[in-house]
Amino acid sequence: MSIWWSLHLRREAASVPLARRLLLGTMETAGVDPDISYDLSVALSEACANAVEHGAVGAHGAPSEAYRVTAYLDGEKCRIEVADSGPGFAAALPPRPARPDAEHGRGLGLIRELADHVHIGNKPGRAGAVVSFDKILKWREDAPLMAV
Repeated sequence: MSIWWSLHLRREAASVPLARRLLLGTMETAGVDPDISYDLSVALSEACANAVEHGAVGAHGAPSEAYRVTAYLDGEKCRIEVADSGPGFAAALPPRPARPDAEHGRGLGLIRELADHVHIGNKPGRAGAVVSFDKILKWREDAPLMAV
């Protein structure tokens, strides 16, 4: 069983719960274990919130109005990618963990804790950040689309 979808979303706060609900609905319909679905939905929300907040200015200072979310449920794994057209991550400065008392800056750390494999970087040859992560899936006993 494979499910693939991609969204081109406006870079506004209302797009974050839309992406999250679509992922949760897809996983529930497929029969993914609710705990796995929840973990991935929180990680997706964090990645989308970062794209909304930090993906504001694209190449050459032009405003960036959108970002992209792509999700693959393929066999035993779900892979999610969130890409924006903002300035990306500074090449010399990898994202640092937030201080424990910080009110902002915990999203990437949460994604790392909730997913099995995480890649955080810039789009090759273009402006923009890419956050991709995957997680091994568990299935409900009655899963209609469970991997065979």
